[in-house]
Amino acid sequence: MPNIIVFTSGKGGVGKSTLVANIGTAIALYHKKVVIIDMDIGLRNLDMIVGLERKIKANIVDLTKGLCSLKDALVYDARTKNKLALIAASQSDFKKDINLFKFRAVLSDLETMFDYILIDSPAGIEEGFNKSIYYAKKAMVVVNPEISSIRDADRVLALLENHRIKKEISLIINRYRKELKKKRYYIPSDEIIELLGAPCIGVISEDERVLRQNNSGIPFVYQSNLQISTEIKEIAETIIGKKKNRITKKNQTKSLWDKMKKDSS
Repeated sequence: MPNIIVFTSGKGGVGKSTLVANIGTAIALYHKKVVIIDMDIGLRNLDMIVGLERKIKANIVDLTKGLCSLKDALVYDARTKNKLALIAASQSDFKKDINLFKFRAVLSDLETMFDYILIDSPAGIEEGFNKSIYYAKKAMVVVNPEISSIRDADRVLALLENHRIKKEISLIINRYRKELKKKRYYIPSDEIIELLGAPCIGVISEDERVLRQNNSGIPFVYQSNLQISTEIKEIAETIIGKKKNRITKKNQTKSLWDKMKKDSS
């Protein structure tokens, strides 16, 4: 049974879509069939990050409305020998235009074609988030080492735990600067994991070259000389079972709010 994995964050601007594009590409480079779905209706960008925007003819809303076939909506990346496919979001529709029943039918068809289905959830915890997580079997919560991002991730984790994904939730700490972890103002990765009380599947370094790669439409995972590429590939290896996750879950002794109140007093 293919894995349906939703990537979410709560807070926008944490680099979630960039991670979906690169993790999806990395999985494809391991010769697994993977489709990435942009569910950020009205704010489409996953197609640009992965460099397939010129091939888009239809989108996920068209598909769920029955306006196109699955063949029309799927766009394949030749650089991965067509192991990676994309279904883009619509720029002109609304999140309410996704019918959950029809979305389930789309996912059922995709499960017969792909090993992995990665869903890029929109920021926030509104309707788009609820529809993105509804049929997912696993969730990756992307968080930055900023208190606002951690607070929003805490809220997202609570919502996911009340959903059917409770035992299959992992963190990805993105845009992390190891050289700052001893600074008083910086929140180290182990403390983020402890605060949120969830297992972490990977820590991704901050790298200014990500912006250049996003603008070029060439995922940075293709550049094997980058540390960030190695970190992404390790996450992909964990997802497909080539590597065991070495970052273990830490016991959560205090809630995030209790910790914040103590630190500010």
